[in-house]
Amino acid sequence: MLIGYVRVSKSDGSQTLAPQHDAMLATGVEPGRIYQDLASGRHDARPGLGACLKALQPGNTLVLWKLDRLGRDLRHLVTTAEDLRVRGIGLKVLTGAGAQIDTTTANGRLAFGIFAAFAEFERELITERTNAGLAAARARGRMGGRPRKMDRATLTMAMAAMSDPKANAAEVARRLGMTTTTLYTYVNGDGSPKAAGTAVLSGTSSRSKPALAG
Repeated sequence: MLIGYVRVSKSDGSQTLAPQHDAMLATGVEPGRIYQDLASGRHDARPGLGACLKALQPGNTLVLWKLDRLGRDLRHLVTTAEDLRVRGIGLKVLTGAGAQIDTTTANGRLAFGIFAAFAEFERELITERTNAGLAAARARGRMGGRPRKMDRATLTMAMAAMSDPKANAAEVARRLGMTTTTLYTYVNGDGSPKAAGTAVLSGTSSRSKPALAG
């Protein structure tokens, strides 16, 4: 199934969604399966994109007019594309620099795989920086590690904070006393819980149990 997402960068009427809609229809996307947003900046809320990503199911293909319709910036683009790949969702870009991405073709799958490589590279950098920080802490006589355990109350605050489109993940993590890596283990960039977060909320995770007072 093809599901389309369209967006214009201004909502004052100076730009129109019509060309993107026409391109979606010509590609075979049904009118009722096209999600849209009118946003004027990278920090604007994009409920259409959120609804689109939630509607996508394994085996579906997300169709974009241009690749820049999907991500607020390169990091967000790579993260979102990798999430689609992991979920078994295809990606097809109709025009622009990303038009070679079409997971129904061999070359398109190769291009899509580049996002996975970038995501893996980012994870390795985070691990490397974390290990270096722990080593430096031990050298100064401090034992590093997770600043605090994730419990239901902390997770609820994290989800509320991250649901704000203007939220800065590093700042949210700092205020909650945890690393950005830990934050993203439990919470998606839009504030929704990941599998580990869902386990905490349901009380099925051992990490959700607060440490005993000594």
